[in-house]
Amino acid sequence: MASSSVTPGSSTIAFTGTSTYSADFQAVLNRAVDNASLPMAAAQTEVSTLQSQQSAFTSLDTSFTTLQNDIQNINSAVSGAPSAQVSDTSALTATASAGALNGTYSIQIDDTGSSTTTLSSASLTTVTDPTTGNISPATSFTLTVNGTSTTITPSGTSLESLASAINAAGDGVQATIVNVGSTSSPDYRLSLTSTELGADSIQLTAGSQPLLDTLSTGSDAKYTLNSNSSDSVQIQSTSSQVTLAPGLTVNLIQQTTSPVTIAVSTDYSALQSALSTFTTDYNSAVSALSAQYGQNGGALQGQSIIYSLSHVLNSLLQYNGSSGSVGSLSALGLSIDQNGVLSFDASTFSAANPADVQQFLGNTTSGGFLQAANSALTAVTDPSTGILQTADNSIQADITNENTYISQEQVRISNLQTTLTQQLSAADAAIATLQSQDTYYQQLFTAEYGNGTSSTSGG
Repeated sequence: MASSSVTPGSSTIAFTGTSTYSADFQAVLNRAVDNASLPMAAAQTEVSTLQSQQSAFTSLDTSFTTLQNDIQNINSAVSGAPSAQVSDTSALTATASAGALNGTYSIQIDDTGSSTTTLSSASLTTVTDPTTGNISPATSFTLTVNGTSTTITPSGTSLESLASAINAAGDGVQATIVNVGSTSSPDYRLSLTSTELGADSIQLTAGSQPLLDTLSTGSDAKYTLNSNSSDSVQIQSTSSQVTLAPGLTVNLIQQTTSPVTIAVSTDYSALQSALSTFTTDYNSAVSALSAQYGQNGGALQGQSIIYSLSHVLNSLLQYNGSSGSVGSLSALGLSIDQNGVLSFDASTFSAANPADVQQFLGNTTSGGFLQAANSALTAVTDPSTGILQTADNSIQADITNENTYISQEQVRISNLQTTLTQQLSAADAAIATLQSQDTYYQQLFTAEYGNGTSSTSGG
């Protein structure tokens, strides 16, 4: 009896027969299954095409999302950022942050100040190994800073454990261990230094025994604002980092004999960088769309959505402001050449009036180029309603439908193959039986009557 092992739509399906017509039956089976598989093969090709289109949409979505992120970055930088320029950075440094107002400040550093420093007394136990030895056998100590006492309980009995416990207490002193001896004859001491500037009192006791000697008494930092004017004022600080004005922080480095000037202004370098990045990403989006055009275009060739996306890009460059010296992107230094390539001229941007630049750009929520651009790009990239997502959803629905059809066709073809194989196998078996009977009767006839020839003699 015939048997089969087949794959629907394959060009060769195993058919084993015993009649002389088995090869013909093989050809019939192959041709029937191949013909039945043609619609499924077309559907599989369609799925491949749809998947290529889906991949192209994903790539375009990345390009347009990047462009929208650029708009958000421009929005964040549109107002500029405060920047502080110092006439003598060896004397002080300055940092301007949000809230700093543009202006010029004059400051003379009269005294950079110092911290109070103490050292464990030489009369205490000499410590040659701070990991095992200590300046006192006590297990509990009292740290007093400017009259405020804190109990210090080290986790171990070594000098290192004591220093760590003091630092963990966070009482305004920094504990370190210093070797005041030699390498061959070490003498490790505990040193406590106030974390603020000024004449602080610092003492560590074990019971009633004081353990520290004051090496140097600190002093406040002193600086004079507007030292060249009649309204100058000297200010004292317990920190070398001072807030000179809201948003303006100054680090005092060294004493000066003349005023240092700090000029606070608005820096637009971040906005310039954001516009430059927008230019690059805009050109990338244009290139991604161009790859879908023409005779050798990509998977989306000829689809109307490509023209819709091109229109969105063109609309960004055609935006015009209502007033001011900056009424178009070209006034910002953004211009497009005859080949559709966008470029950015930083010198044009730098020459533009900052107030007019801000008026033209606006923000993403309440007017100006940024709101128009953000709205146009949102219509493209929105994950729920954007035209790219809508197109992707439509393609995915088509892919799902085609795959459902393919599954149904596979079942139909498999059933056809099974039925046809059974029918051909039965026919082949019947023919094989008849051929076997024919051979039998031919042999019987030959045995009875010979091969059908005779010879006679006349007399």
